[in-house]
Amino acid sequence: MAAVAAATRWRLLLVLSAAGLRVTGAPQPPNILLLLMDDMGWGDLGVYGEPSRETPNLDRMAVEGMLFPNFYTANPLCSPSRAALLTGRLPIRSGFYTTNGHARNAYTPQEIVGGIPDSELLLPELLKEAGYTSKIVGKWHLGHRPQFHPLKHGFDEWFGSPNCHFGPYDNKARPNIPVYRDREMVGRFYEEFPINLKTGEANLTQIYLQEALDFIKRQQAAHRPFFLYWAIDATHAPVYASRPFLGTSQRGRYGDAVREIDDSVGRILHLLRDLSIAENTFVFFTSDNGAALISAPRQGRGAQGSPGTGTARLAPAEKELQGQNKTMKIHVPSRSWRDRSRKECLSNVTSKGPGGEPGGQTCPEGGSNGPFLCGKQTTFEGGMREPAIAWWPGHIPAGQVSHQLGNIMDLFTTSLSLAGLAPPRDRAIDGLDLLPTVLQGRLTDRPACHARVLPPSSAASLPSTEEEGPIFYYRGNTLMAVTLGQYKAHLWTWTNSWEEFRQGVDFCPGQNVSGVTTHSQEERTKLPLVFHLGRDPGERYPLSIASTEYLDALRWITPVVRQHQEALVPGQPQLNVCNRAVMTRLAVVSTAKHLEAAGAAGPAEPLPRARK
Repeated sequence: MAAVAAATRWRLLLVLSAAGLRVTGAPQPPNILLLLMDDMGWGDLGVYGEPSRETPNLDRMAVEGMLFPNFYTANPLCSPSRAALLTGRLPIRSGFYTTNGHARNAYTPQEIVGGIPDSELLLPELLKEAGYTSKIVGKWHLGHRPQFHPLKHGFDEWFGSPNCHFGPYDNKARPNIPVYRDREMVGRFYEEFPINLKTGEANLTQIYLQEALDFIKRQQAAHRPFFLYWAIDATHAPVYASRPFLGTSQRGRYGDAVREIDDSVGRILHLLRDLSIAENTFVFFTSDNGAALISAPRQGRGAQGSPGTGTARLAPAEKELQGQNKTMKIHVPSRSWRDRSRKECLSNVTSKGPGGEPGGQTCPEGGSNGPFLCGKQTTFEGGMREPAIAWWPGHIPAGQVSHQLGNIMDLFTTSLSLAGLAPPRDRAIDGLDLLPTVLQGRLTDRPACHARVLPPSSAASLPSTEEEGPIFYYRGNTLMAVTLGQYKAHLWTWTNSWEEFRQGVDFCPGQNVSGVTTHSQEERTKLPLVFHLGRDPGERYPLSIASTEYLDALRWITPVVRQHQEALVPGQPQLNVCNRAVMTRLAVVSTAKHLEAAGAAGPAEPLPRARK
């Protein structure tokens, strides 16, 4: 095995060297472009079965590259998933969780003083060793205090914001979110960078697009390898799009935003071809978590709280995508749905859920998580499984579909491998190197696999440990579920609290599954809910705990969970909410000390204003 691994790595190095040859003959590693969307669901692209088929550029990207139907995020919320991508580690290892409550999601609003610790090694820091110039465009979300600035963690350039485009605020108790160019604040959302909440008009995606295009042109002219992290947030509520795209989608304002993103990705890939660097640029498209079913519909043409997932209850069909790696069957809407008008679609929607519960699914208006249950904030498949496409002309064979279990953390390790670098050895790294998958069509096992003995009756349904490894589903500080092979075991179930639900907040609108989508935190560590995702991707029908299949699956999964939890060393929590009264007092004391020091040193200079 060691000889095979060495030979494989040698061949990969030859490929990379050949891809980086310039006129001078000096080898150069490939450029790396990671396109991270915000709250975009698995079912939002035409290639994944979205009925309106309004993503021609992303669909073409998949046709020219490799599609990953089984690609996951590391957390169902923005900040932790971004920390996972840039560190290659589960968010709980880097402290991107809260201890304010059990299984509570958390991120980095202005009330949070934590952020990415200095002890964490981020991807752009490590890529410097291979001569890369790195830029982040868009949302950082790993802390807004000076010590967490992206330029202090390896990036050479930044245009974007430390947080999401929430607001507007009163600029008294809470200021509007700032926008930065490198270290200088150049404005704020809703001020220098307006967002019209009534119409949804904002020019931010076009600004982010131009930043990306300009950066690529500059690096190509300088013959420098680059890492571009394009992390835009148009599909995060409040959803926005620029004027030319508003009103152009069949899916309301959310669809307008998706269409503009699709157009932007097409322009980026077109530029790479025009500059003759497409064959030396690895591009990967994915999202930070599943679509937010509770927020996006408020701005679409549909009713609040009824975005639907766009598949279940309307005669799903199976679409076979052939790949050298494996033939993958994806459940997508049937042609009969695609051909219906929206009016006909609405008239055919059932009012009952899969178990006869009130609230069937509706036609898509907001984000779509395909056939999967729930969405953002939850560890059901709709919150964790993401669209994913790898593109590298001349290296990734066109039209491939990989059955590889992938994770957003894999982009860290894969990017290092592209640069000819090894991941750090002084810490646990959870990301896999996907290069053998994308270049050779191989399936790579994830860590923490265990040998096991299975009775003959189960041997056919449970894949060997040579082929599969676990995907861990964390929510805050809690391991909620684990997938191993085709089996997913829920150790805890919870959507959101009864208090929120009674106020009309529902993370799984129209998808109530009795005993599964619970509004109280239900511990199931002794007898987990187990689903076979191959037969039941929507997590509607748990296996009977009396069945041989359930017992075999549990016997396989339990030691994996035990080993993981025993070895896990959580980082210091960074996302705990601070007491506002204490924060105000500290701010007053800090201001008083600043004024006292300034008085001793002479007249104070005014604070710099945002550049318009």
